[in-house]
Amino acid sequence: MIPARISLALIAVLLVLRGVMAAVLPLSADEAYYWLWSQHPAWGYFDHPPMIAWLIRAGTWVLGDTPLGVRLAGVVLSLPATWLVWRAAALILKDEDRAALAALFFNLTIMVSAELLAATPDMPSTVTACAFVYGLAQVQASGNGKWWLAVGVAAGLGLLSKFSALFLGAGALIWLVADRDARPGADALNKTKWLTTAWPYLGAALALLIWAPALIWQSQHHWETFAFQFGRVGTGHFTLRFLGEFLAAQFGMASPLIFVLMGIGLWRATKRDSNQLMLALLVWTALGYFLQHSLHDRVQGNWPCFIYPALAILAAGAVSGTGALRKVSMIAAPSAAVLLLALYVHAAFPQILHLRKDPVARILGRDFAPIATVTNALVGAHLAEAVLTTDYETTAWLRFTQPGLKVIQVNEPQRYPDALVPPLPLLKRHLLYLAELRRDQHPLVQQSFGYLGFPTQAQTPSGLYMLYPVGTPKSSNIGRMP
Repeated sequence: MIPARISLALIAVLLVLRGVMAAVLPLSADEAYYWLWSQHPAWGYFDHPPMIAWLIRAGTWVLGDTPLGVRLAGVVLSLPATWLVWRAAALILKDEDRAALAALFFNLTIMVSAELLAATPDMPSTVTACAFVYGLAQVQASGNGKWWLAVGVAAGLGLLSKFSALFLGAGALIWLVADRDARPGADALNKTKWLTTAWPYLGAALALLIWAPALIWQSQHHWETFAFQFGRVGTGHFTLRFLGEFLAAQFGMASPLIFVLMGIGLWRATKRDSNQLMLALLVWTALGYFLQHSLHDRVQGNWPCFIYPALAILAAGAVSGTGALRKVSMIAAPSAAVLLLALYVHAAFPQILHLRKDPVARILGRDFAPIATVTNALVGAHLAEAVLTTDYETTAWLRFTQPGLKVIQVNEPQRYPDALVPPLPLLKRHLLYLAELRRDQHPLVQQSFGYLGFPTQAQTPSGLYMLYPVGTPKSSNIGRMP
C-alpha cells in the first residue's frame, strides 16, 4: 500500500502537469465551440446546460482568449475535486492510505485527466459528482441531515453542468430504498431513517431551485436541449458491437489495471460491503443504462465520467497486499502513470511518432491549423470578406484561432441564438465556403447563393478540405455570425 504522503505528493505533480498541458495544447473543436458560447452568457444552450460557458468566461476574463484561459477553471477545480474524493474515501474506507490512493487513482485515469483538462461540460459534471459523493459520504458517516443540503447543492450545480447528474440523483434514491440501514423500518443502531425525515426532500428541493433558471430558459426555447439529449435514447437493432466498444473504451480510459480494481471493488461493494453499497448503487444506476444503451447504439467513451469519483474509491477499496490481487495492486498506479505520461508526450510532441492518422492530433485540430491560416490569409488579401461554414467544428476553430475573421455558419442557427445575423452588404461581397470533404454541404450553400465556383482542395493527414468561391446571396436570411 502506498503511504498517504507519497500518494498526495504524486497527486501534486499530476495537477501541476495538468496545468502545463492545459497551457501548451491547442483547443479541440468542442472546446472552441463552448468558448463561442461564453461570448454570449445565457442560462442554456442547444447542446448542454450553461455551466461550462460560465466557467470559460471566468477563465478568459483572467487570462484572455488563450488555451489556458479557456481551460483555467478545470485546472483550478482539479484541486477541490481531488480533495473531495480523498475525504469521501476516508469516510467510506476508514483508511487514510487507501483514501489518498483513491484520489491518486482518480487523477491517474485518462478519463479524469482528460475531462478535467478539457473545457467541456464533462469537466464541471465530474467536479460536481465529486461533491455529490462527498456529501453522501458525510450523510452516511455522520448521520447529520444538514449534509443533504450539500448534496442538493452539488446536484443542482451538476444539473447546470450536464443532465447526467440525474443518474446520481436516481442512484441516491435507490440507495435510500435498497439499503436496510437507510430505509424506513431499519433498526440498526445509530442509523437515521432518511426517508422518514425532511432532509432528503429539502436537498432535492434545493437542487431544483438551483436548476430552475435553466429550466425556465428551456421552457422559452422549446425544451431544445432535452429534445436533443434525450432524443439519443433510441431503440435500434440488437447488437453486441457497441457493448464491446464501450467496455474497451472504459478499459483504456480507466487504464487497464485500475479498471480491473474498479470492477472488483464494484462487485464486492454490491455483494457484501454495505458501507460501500452507496457507491455501488450510484455506479450501477448509470452503468446499467449505459450497458443497455450499448446493446443498440454507441455509447461515447466520455459519458460515464461522472461515476469515476465513486469508481476510484471502489478501486482503492479493492487494493490488496496479499493473494492474487497483490501484483495488480502494486503496479496499477505505476502502469497508469506510464500510460498517462505517454499520452501527454504524444499530445504535446506528435512529431515523435509521425502517425499517418493520428486521432489525438485530429481532436486537437493540428491538421486544421494550416487550413485556418491559409483561409485567413485569403481574407487578409481581400480575396474574400468572410468565410461560410456548415459545421460547428470548422466555425469554432476558425473563430478561435483567427481572431477578427468574419465567419458565417449558414445552417444550425439554433446553436447561436444570440449571435449576429450577417448584414446584407457583407453577404454581397466576395465570400468563401470552407468545409472538410466528409462534411461538405455545398448543395445547402447553393440554395442560399447564386452559385459556387470550382473548389480549391487542400489535403491534410486526416482529411481533404474544400474551399469554394461563393456568388450573390438569394436572400438576406442566411445564417449567424458566432
